[in-house]
Amino acid sequence: MNPFKLFMSPSKLLTRCLLAICASTFIVPAFAVTKISGGDKYLQYTGRIDLTKPDAPQISWPGTSIAGNFTGTYLAITLDDQLGKNFFNVFVDGDLQHPVIIQAVQGEKTYLVSDKLAAGKHSFLITKRTEGEEGATTVKAIELADDGKLLTPPARLKRKIEFFGDSITSGMGNESPDDGPDHLLKDKNNFMAYDAITARNLNAELHVTSQSGIGIMISWFPFIMPQFYDQLNAVGDNDTKWDFSSWTPDVVVINLFQNDSWLTDREHRMNPNPTDEQRIQAYVDFVKTIRGKYPKAYIVCALGSMDATKEGSKWPGYITTAVARIKQENPKEKMDTVFFDFTGYGAHPRVKHHQVNAEKLTSFIKQKMKW
Repeated sequence: MNPFKLFMSPSKLLTRCLLAICASTFIVPAFAVTKISGGDKYLQYTGRIDLTKPDAPQISWPGTSIAGNFTGTYLAITLDDQLGKNFFNVFVDGDLQHPVIIQAVQGEKTYLVSDKLAAGKHSFLITKRTEGEEGATTVKAIELADDGKLLTPPARLKRKIEFFGDSITSGMGNESPDDGPDHLLKDKNNFMAYDAITARNLNAELHVTSQSGIGIMISWFPFIMPQFYDQLNAVGDNDTKWDFSSWTPDVVVINLFQNDSWLTDREHRMNPNPTDEQRIQAYVDFVKTIRGKYPKAYIVCALGSMDATKEGSKWPGYITTAVARIKQENPKEKMDTVFFDFTGYGAHPRVKHHQVNAEKLTSFIKQKMKW
């Protein structure tokens, strides 16, 4: 029982409940605000953005970001969320240690970031913590103080890196306690996954093309990465198409085969079970597909840090063989392997594991790219 009920009159209790309901559905600022379209030219979007409706961009991939510079003491964002399962980080004035976390509800709502900013210039960065399985989100508007305005956005980063991966790359469970569950949406934060950390270490613009549970040969659902990698929208298997010519990475990292390992060797979901040669060839085919989209990119074929890289696992060997085969066909091929060590921790990697993996990958890419 709520102890406050013992001491509040029915009228006060009703007032409290009504205020709670109002606070959970919309924001009514005590002053006039400036409402700016989600498609404003001064908002800098990064990721695969659906601009079918230019004034209402739709985002769905993990790590998708919106950056902006502005003036004024107030900041809020209006989102229209498909399923009410998404979470977002909002970082103000470059403070990456203390994000305002938005838990989206289904439908349209305005979320207050701050109404107590100092007068003057500020910046914000919004990143999608969750992924396509949590649904898409339409960015309807940014709200500033009545005398506030958007300023010229930050300069685009010159370096570009894209990751193709599964739940490890998405960041599933990374903010859960070591002994906590993996599946809670509040604990999924792509910003603190190894891919996003690596991109920040390298001062590179990031695209994340990942989906928890996905594989190259088989997934925990009916579609696989070769059917999913080219979508504009990340919500399930759909017919949307990403324009690969619109954004070209310098570096591509592929971290796949973890789910394939579970679903073939442990769950025996493929009948007949693929041979070693079939596993290698499936990897070769997918990497060649990516190479076809990005002829000049440096490709890192990674794996880990879950049990697909445990001692005695065949899966790193499949990738090593596949890469060797591709490089034998083309000696000038810019492609290498990186394997993240399995620490024995059985759940999805936590932030501390992602940080170690990011340091390894950062060092490797710096050396190869001379960054």
